[in-house]
Amino acid sequence: MPLAVAKALADNYADYYSHDEHVVEWRRLGAIDKCANVTGLCKSLPHENVLEIGCGDGALIERLQSRGFARRFTGLEISPSALERVRQKNLADVDFELFDGYGIRFANRQFDLAILSHVIEHVEHPRQLLYEALRVAKTVFVEVPLEDTLRLPQDFVFDPVGHINFYNIPTIRSLVQSCEARIVAARLSHSAKSAYIDRLGRAKGTLAYVVKETGIRCFSGFAPLIFTYHYALACVKK
Repeated sequence: MPLAVAKALADNYADYYSHDEHVVEWRRLGAIDKCANVTGLCKSLPHENVLEIGCGDGALIERLQSRGFARRFTGLEISPSALERVRQKNLADVDFELFDGYGIRFANRQFDLAILSHVIEHVEHPRQLLYEALRVAKTVFVEVPLEDTLRLPQDFVFDPVGHINFYNIPTIRSLVQSCEARIVAARLSHSAKSAYIDRLGRAKGTLAYVVKETGIRCFSGFAPLIFTYHYALACVKK
C-alpha cells in the first residue's frame, strides 16, 4: 500500500497559504539564505535541470531562477493553496505539480539536482522521500533547522508550521547516510538579517542576528546546542 500523508497534516497545509499574507513575505525572506546555501554547495555540481520537492509558493525557485542558477525547474507541492500562489508568479520555464507527498512520478536520474529545503522536518516518513529524491536526481540537497537543542521541550506539541521531526547535526547526517547516500558537502548557517527584523522588529532582530552570527563564527561547535541554526548538505547515492 503506498504511503500517504496523514489527513490531519494534509488538512493543515491545504489552505496554509490562503489566510495569512505574511506567510508569503516570510518565505520570500527565507529564500535569501536558502538560495545562498543551494548555490554555495551545488554550484560546482551539475544543476541545469532542478527539481524542488516541497516547493511551497515557489519563493526559492523564483530566487534561484533570478540568479540564473539552472536552465529548467520543476516544483512539487502537496498544498493546493501554495500552488495557487506560485502560479500567480507566472515564472517561465518552470513546471509546478501537486503530488501526494511521497511518490515522485519521474524517471530515475531525470534531474541533475533535487532540493529538499526545510521539508524533511515536516515528513512522517523522511527516508521514503529521501530514497525517492535520490532515485530521480543525481545529487540531492537537504536543509533542515537544527531544533534539537537544549531548549527543545520534553513533550511534543503540534504547531501549524508543521515541524514533527527535530534534528541536530549528527542525526540529520545519519538520516541521509542511512539512505545509502554519501555526503559531498555541508554548511552550517542561519537566517538573513532581514528575516530576524521582520519577525522581531529592528532592534531585537538586529541583536538576535548579531548574537547568532557571533555564535556561528566563534563557537560553531557549541552554539547549535543552544540556538537554532540551519544545516544544509549535498549528497549522492552510493
